[in-house]
Amino acid sequence: MIGEMVAESDAFVLDSGEYQNLCSRVAVTFDLSARLPGQVFKKDGGDSLFCEFDSVLAPELWPALCELARWHGDSCVDLLVLEPSCEAFYFPEYRMYPALSLSVDADEDDYWTAVGYEPNGEILGSIAKSAEIIAVSGRSGKWGCWGERSDEVAVFQGFPDSRARNEWWTRYGPFMEVADALQTYVYPAPARRTVSKEYATKLTANYCPSWV
Repeated sequence: MIGEMVAESDAFVLDSGEYQNLCSRVAVTFDLSARLPGQVFKKDGGDSLFCEFDSVLAPELWPALCELARWHGDSCVDLLVLEPSCEAFYFPEYRMYPALSLSVDADEDDYWTAVGYEPNGEILGSIAKSAEIIAVSGRSGKWGCWGERSDEVAVFQGFPDSRARNEWWTRYGPFMEVADALQTYVYPAPARRTVSKEYATKLTANYCPSWV
């Protein structure tokens, strides 16, 4: 228990049992040991869309996450930071667990209060600044968003159908399919350097639209 921690948001997981439960829920959707460009989703969640990593931790994207959750009957959105790890960074440094569960009835300010929370007043301790790999999903296990800061990209799956996917894309974008994401989002594309052929081939194989 980390009773001495006083967070501004009640979305935070506050004890080890709750933390392990959230990890188990997220693991229904994701292979938590996998990394991009490998396949991080355990089940085929349909066509993928990509965005920049930092966008997932911005309040503007919160409504998009809520829409995905509601489609599948989830009342909360779970967010788990995989790297840095709880054991190596968050708990020893800040006595906190890097995991959130926030109601879909919360608003953008509530989301930012949680991901932007600065333990001990240290901005580098906030999830928004410190998270390197994140996994976002809900209890249904039918949708998810996986992001990696080193690659500057996040990938979404779990759209009910192509029409819903395209409407979500239009309403909450910009998003991109894998081919465009490789040229625009994925590091080091923004620096106008070339993404390795091996990386591009593997990412494309794992996240190419089903209609291709």
